[in-house]
Amino acid sequence: MERSSGRQIPVVVLAGFLGAGKTTVLNHLLHHSGGSRIGAVVNDFGAIEIDAMAVAGALGDSTVSLGNGCLCCAVDGSELDVYLERLARPSAGIDVIVIEASGLAEPQELVRMVLASEHPGVVYGGLVEVVDAAEFDDTRARHPEIDRHLGLADLVVVNKTDRVTDASRVLDLVRSLVDRAAVVPATHGRVDPEFLFDRRPSEERVGQLSFDDLHRRDHGEEEHAGHLHAAYDSVSFASGHPLDPRRLIRFLDSRPEGLYRIKGYVDFGPHDTRNRYAVHAVGRFLRFYPEAWTAGEERLTQLVLIGTGIDAAALRKELEECVSDGAPHADEHGMWGVLRYVREPEDPAV
Repeated sequence: MERSSGRQIPVVVLAGFLGAGKTTVLNHLLHHSGGSRIGAVVNDFGAIEIDAMAVAGALGDSTVSLGNGCLCCAVDGSELDVYLERLARPSAGIDVIVIEASGLAEPQELVRMVLASEHPGVVYGGLVEVVDAAEFDDTRARHPEIDRHLGLADLVVVNKTDRVTDASRVLDLVRSLVDRAAVVPATHGRVDPEFLFDRRPSEERVGQLSFDDLHRRDHGEEEHAGHLHAAYDSVSFASGHPLDPRRLIRFLDSRPEGLYRIKGYVDFGPHDTRNRYAVHAVGRFLRFYPEAWTAGEERLTQLVLIGTGIDAAALRKELEECVSDGAPHADEHGMWGVLRYVREPEDPAV
């Protein structure tokens, strides 16, 4: 699935308390991005930008660092917009922007700043909260606000599960604190990038070696091949008939725990004959992006669902029940549920 030239770039906020493993997660995403190009905004706290120095390799103009202070303490989002402008320019070829927050940052303020950005080329892509499984109980005792942070998250990475003997207890506790967010266990920050963004095939890259090329040369294919994906299931769904928007929204609003990621394109037929709708869901975060059909393009719905412990047959059946009954005329209010999750480029306040 290729990004159209007018597609907004998702901006993902990567947050978590000091030592949770945010930089490790970001490094992993950079090394396993497929053919995608990640723009990293490293918001370090303190005069010496240790996190920026630790980010994998020199990304050159794909990395900006906001040193000597916490980004969320800025009076407004104008400073962030400067960096988003730099990363979102077409010549940079960026597919996704990740803001690694300071360990002392307030996630809600960072999310607010991204949502308030006036740049038409970017869109908020969700809040990822990283927690340290080994230190989670102590962190909650020292920083009770972590419960509120988890309640805001769209995806929670429970890192360092290899360092505890009761990982299932910690995971259950975290799940009890989230609001429909996906909760993913991890070791060494290894979370599948597909949970956050679509990876372009490596062969689409032209010119300089990507991190993936270097990683394969240094470590060989076996280290990554299949290991991350082994614990996860995926469901593919395609239909040559349009979907009913009301039925699809009911399905999406009731999607089960363990379904981490939904991506693809939806044809709503007579409800909008001009556009297909790209769909992007991470945990509870959901967004639709209308994209104009091209002349002669086959009108299909194509979706991929990724999760763990999911009932693939049941999910596929529910999606099949979303197929329209073929009525030639659309219910004039049928798209309202979908449009709640659409942010037009010219409307930065949604």
